[in-house]
Amino acid sequence: FCQLLEMISKDEFSRAVRGLKADRYAKGFTSWEQFVAMEFCQLAQAKSLREICDGLRCCLGKLNHLGLDEAPKRSTLAYANGHRPWALYERVFYNLLDCCRAAAPGKKGKFRFKNKLLSLDATVIDLCLGLFPWAEFRQTKGAVKLHLLLDHDGYLPTYVHITEGKVHEVNIARTLTLPPGSIVAMDRGYNDYTLYHDWTAAGVWFVTRQKENAVYEVVEERPLPQNRNIRADQIIRFTGPASSQKCPLLLRRVVVWDPKKQEEIVLLTNHLTFGATTIAAIFKDRWQIEVFFKTLKQNLKVKTFVGTSENALRIQIWTALIAILLVKYLMFKSKLSW
Repeated sequence: FCQLLEMISKDEFSRAVRGLKADRYAKGFTSWEQFVAMEFCQLAQAKSLREICDGLRCCLGKLNHLGLDEAPKRSTLAYANGHRPWALYERVFYNLLDCCRAAAPGKKGKFRFKNKLLSLDATVIDLCLGLFPWAEFRQTKGAVKLHLLLDHDGYLPTYVHITEGKVHEVNIARTLTLPPGSIVAMDRGYNDYTLYHDWTAAGVWFVTRQKENAVYEVVEERPLPQNRNIRADQIIRFTGPASSQKCPLLLRRVVVWDPKKQEEIVLLTNHLTFGATTIAAIFKDRWQIEVFFKTLKQNLKVKTFVGTSENALRIQIWTALIAILLVKYLMFKSKLSW
């Protein structure tokens, strides 16, 4: 645990603490001690404040290696989670992300193109509305939504945004500023014709699933590759009254046969030069963001929370994302093919 935490720069952490005045009202329990306790919660699978504090207290005498004089009390940790700024851990996350990017491998020969490949998606974290009344999602259900942009170079989360469960994914996608030439793979939940037009104008490529009720005309039929699961490769133009006005562009429609599910997958993209099999492979690699969400929810503490305030919940989610970066950094640095 001490070796893991050594990857966090103490200078950058102290700079972030001073910038946000996180230790302004601290009386003996510093932000670093809070950070150590919450990372222990993630990596030791602690289910409550009692488990965190008792778990650290079991190692009394060794805590000086972590920068702690003693294990925190439950009330002290609970108060810190409720009142210390969660933005501190957001800064720590992005500082650590820069180190991980430097060590991350490339796309490992999956694709020949040099464009940056990204996946955009969101996952809902269910909450009990009785305990989290501020996170109202439906009439009897609470939730927050984790919006994430995954970089396929090392499969690192390059952008994270936490909102209430009611916020739609497209609203967050409209606020993103993506580098020109990058390719974004996303699911059907991001269907927005104005967004397609804006991204094309900015030089950003996208690969997504086409809406089932889309109205279009086929402008060109392209030849199909042999011995591949490509059923159609077409250049289309939207003809609906709203879609044709919002997105008056020529787009590409690729129909792929999925042998596992025995169904056709209809893809839509603004990239007109890549092969149809490459377009299909890009969308297939989008599954890695689903794997990331599954890893986050199954291996770290983002489904049960040790605090009920919005601030405490955000701190726990950000410390979970920091823990994932720490483990991924070790994976990149490992030279053994275990």
